[in-house]
Formats: sequence, C-alpha cells, structure tokens
Amino acid sequence: MLTLFWLRLKKLSNILRDPFLTSALIKGAAAGTEHTEVLQSLVCECIVDVGANRGQSALIARKVFPNALIHSFEPLEEPARVFRTIFGNDSKVKLYPYAIGREKTTATLHVTKDDDSSSILPVSQTQSAIFPGAAEVEAREVTVLPLSEALDAVSLPAASLLKIDVQGFELEVLQGSEDILDKFSHLYIECSFVELYKGQALAHEIIAWLAQRGFVLSGIHNLYYEHGRAIQGDFLFSKKEK
Repeated sequence: MLTLFWLRLKKLSNILRDPFLTSALIKGAAAGTEHTEVLQSLVCECIVDVGANRGQSALIARKVFPNALIHSFEPLEEPARVFRTIFGNDSKVKLYPYAIGREKTTATLHVTKDDDSSSILPVSQTQSAIFPGAAEVEAREVTVLPLSEALDAVSLPAASLLKIDVQGFELEVLQGSEDILDKFSHLYIECSFVELYKGQALAHEIIAWLAQRGFVLSGIHNLYYEHGRAIQGDFLFSKKEK
C-alpha cells in the first residue's frame, strides 16, 4: 500500500513525462494521472465534471478524449481562475461557477487550506487528521443548482460520463442529477468508507442508491488506505443494459 507521499511522487513523475501536463502544472494544476487507465477503458464523447477544482480531472479527460466536450463545475473562484488559465483557449471546455445539489439554493462552502478539500459539508476531525491540508480556513456562500438546470439546453450524447469529486456531497449531487442520470453511460465518483465530512453518505449507501436507478458498480480504483483501513476510492458505475 502506497502512502500519500509516494502517491503524490508517482503522480508528479507521470506529469513530468508529458509536456501538456507539465505546462498545466506550471500554471497551478497537477493533473489526475491516476485516472488515465480508467478513462482509457471507456468510450466517451462528453464529460460532465462536477467538482473540477483547478482542472485536475479535466486535463486527463482532454488527454484521453481529445475531441470530447467537457462541462466542468467549480464554485470556488481561486481554483476556477487557474482552470480558466489552462483551458481558456479550448472551445470544447466550458466552466460553470456553481455547485450541484438537489435544489436551487445558496449554501455555505467550507473552504479548506488545500482548497481541493473544500466541501458544502463540514470537515470532520478524521478528515483533517488524515489530510492535514483539509483544515477549514473560511466559509463562503455559493450558488447550488440541480444539474439539469445548470446544463440548461446542453444535449448529452449517448457516450457521456458524469464524474463527481465533491468531498462528501456525492449523494446530494446525484439526487440533483436524477432527472438526467439515465443520459450517462458511466458515472465515476469518489466515495468514502469512513465519514470524512459530517453527514456524508458512505460508499455502500451510494452503491445502493444507484443500483435502484439502473447503475451497477463495475470497478473500484485508486483505493487509499490509512493504517490498513480503507478510507476512500474512485468508483466506476455502468448503466445496466435494458
């Protein structure tokens, strides 16, 4: 089992082998190279990227799917600014300044020292103990929209992927996407086995909720362990064939 240090070192090594990813790193975004093999196993014409941060996942999506449309959501201005610097000249990438949830509202975003750990849910002591950069430093109000309202008139092709990385808010994002969930062929969601954010749904709850809506778990990737205990991973779900 790799420690967080070695995982980050491996990622950096992979990034530095690629000029496109190295350029993005210089601009402030460390591409999520750990997702490359998973994405390469899929056919994808469109990626909806909820919890985009600086574009870590969007960078890998662009490498694997050079012609795909990418719709990314990031309500926090600082990482969004980096995202726009990287993708500003890419006409197939659109960034939306919203969080996704069950209904149109405003919510408090708990901003953390490492802003990719920010969440609408309060940070638990477990999260801040495992990931020291996850301590809350401030709170901000952000706009929350259901996914269909946020995408408005966007037409999703059959081979579309919904990626969710929202620090414990996954089930609320799914509930806010339920009316268009069947338009996605795959879902790729970071899920936790322990409560890292107060009140979050855990992996088994998300698996059960999606099973009732026609999605089956087809893989678990990038499992992270702490002292032998599974903490979180990236879960791939596939739509059941009718």
